[in-house]
Amino acid sequence: MAAAARSLSTCIFCKIIKGMEIPSFKIIEDRPFGHALIIPKDHAVKLHELPDEYLADVMPIAKKIATAQGLENYNILQNNGRIAHQVVDHVHFHVIPKPDASDEEGLVIGWPAKSDVVDEVKKYHQELLGKL
Repeated sequence: MAAAARSLSTCIFCKIIKGMEIPSFKIIEDRPFGHALIIPKDHAVKLHELPDEYLADVMPIAKKIATAQGLENYNILQNNGRIAHQVVDHVHFHVIPKPDASDEEGLVIGWPAKSDVVDEVKKYHQELLGKL
């Protein structure tokens, strides 16, 4: 049996889910250029705080959104914490179309590449395996 979804009266996404103060299209909350949000009904600030039952449909819904929009290239994004660019303190997922190879549209990502870290990564891998 699913637990009742938690809600926070001051959370903009909880207000959208309830449909009281902020009306929305609850299948897709569409943004310019096809950017869509998937917002779990349970209020959790970060992914690890969200009960698994509220995650079960997220990727199938993301897939349906991408398919319905006919997207060939796109990103699925989920941020946790301010330093990781989370703005709204309610777990949510973005489906972001990437219409072309330029940095003019869609998500633009920079990743600092490191070299000579194989031994460090192997050690960390073993630590993680012990915790899983």
